[in-house]
Amino acid sequence: MPRSRRTARRGAGSGRAGSPVSEEEAGSEVLSHCSSASEGASPAEEGAGSEVSSEQGQEEEVEDRLKEHMDNLLDKSAKTRQAALQSLRLAFSSKTLSEFLLERRLTLTDSLEKCLKKGKGEEQALAGTVLTLLCLQMGSGPEAEEVFRSLKPLLISVLTDSTASPGARQSCATALGMCCYIAAADLEDLVSCLSCLEGVFSSPSAGEGGSAPAHHGPLHCSALQSWSLLLTICPPSHIKSVLDNHWLKLPPLLSSSSVTLRILAGEAIALVFELAQDVEEDLCHQDTEFLRAQLKVLATESSKYRAKTDRRKQRSIFRDILHFIESGEYQEETIRFGLECMYLDSWARQRTYQAFKEVLGSGIRHHLQNNELLREIFGLGPPLVLDAAALKASKVSRFEKHLYNSAAFKARTKARSRVRDKRADVL
Repeated sequence: MPRSRRTARRGAGSGRAGSPVSEEEAGSEVLSHCSSASEGASPAEEGAGSEVSSEQGQEEEVEDRLKEHMDNLLDKSAKTRQAALQSLRLAFSSKTLSEFLLERRLTLTDSLEKCLKKGKGEEQALAGTVLTLLCLQMGSGPEAEEVFRSLKPLLISVLTDSTASPGARQSCATALGMCCYIAAADLEDLVSCLSCLEGVFSSPSAGEGGSAPAHHGPLHCSALQSWSLLLTICPPSHIKSVLDNHWLKLPPLLSSSSVTLRILAGEAIALVFELAQDVEEDLCHQDTEFLRAQLKVLATESSKYRAKTDRRKQRSIFRDILHFIESGEYQEETIRFGLECMYLDSWARQRTYQAFKEVLGSGIRHHLQNNELLREIFGLGPPLVLDAAALKASKVSRFEKHLYNSAAFKARTKARSRVRDKRADVL
């Protein structure tokens, strides 16, 4: 590789300058030393040493690239800055770089602040996403709180600016919620962020009768998602305030023209009912029965003017929501990653997982395995340390997969055959 060649040249140069020994003598000494070391080392030790050196070389190469991308954030060209932000987003979502970023957090924070202030559209949106990933990488310590405190006013300014691009406002809504969830230590910060986000999705254009402009749909969805996420970490005193006043702003969103906003509103309502159970509060309001009637309609809707996939997705989720509100039972979901798995057994846990999944994308599994913050949030304990033999033993062979799929197919066919027979008897 070019890097090893450069280090070799530097080593040779330093040898010439430091001693009067000729190049031939120095070379012979190096060769004899290497040969004697290789004679005494076993093949396994040589293989382990080469693996360690190759990993170190890869880490250095990754860090050099990240430094280059950070320098490009201050470039005069908007395309160069956007490309750098995109590269940082991909790197932060697919790797754990907490130590590297903690050392450079001030420089990176200043660069992101300039992108949010002076950038336009796509650049602001990418800067908001990178800021979210930066807080996620640093964890919930004082360093992340410092970054959140310094950029919180700017995030709120872009979010509430009606002249800013919808994509930038949407990204800032997500960043405000996620960074507050990770780094906020004071209740005042939490309450102010909740109030700001609520003002976005509960505005008159948010969906009364589905009259919201099309480009406002994703913005209201992001604001509602962040609001629901922050609701999961509210103290009981503020939960009671939400139950008394704020939750009644959610039912009007069920009539929005956006299927995503309708589903998110339904999930937020289920979350509110769940939190009411936790604080032992009753939501028996005069509009509660009307709300249940709305949920039943959405769980059985078959309107032809809606897309078939939207109808199917909506019915499936609202059946679960209605079942929870009526019986208090949540449909548990299992998430598997590597040799581990975790269970989503509540609406609060499901909302938290979905928030991190949307930010990290395909990197969610890597971070669940290695990111200490996520493992602390979901109660997974410290990261597992596995050797090559354990990883190899954990892999399922193709033949075993085939046997498992065949058995599952056979069981499914039998179950469906019984149902079909009963239907035939009834007819």
